[in-house]
Amino acid sequence: MGTNKKVTSKQVSSLAGKVLHSSSASQTAKSLAASALSQRQKGNQTGSQMEELASKVLASSKYSRETKAIAGSVLAQSNKER
Repeated sequence: MGTNKKVTSKQVSSLAGKVLHSSSASQTAKSLAASALSQRQKGNQTGSQMEELASKVLASSKYSRETKAIAGSVLAQSNKER
């Protein structure tokens, strides 16, 4: 299995932190934010369930630009062979 060595950018990490502290953020946004932050420096890869969630967010018109930015980062750190 190939390893994706990408990490979450400083800009996306900051946005993810704000989402996690927001009382108005959705559970979906918070899940994606937590995933993005877990990949900040360790080079962890996105799991298959989070990949699916991020894909759905990007394909939907109901999520904010910020949530989609985090979803894009999470998806970019997925296993390319999956």
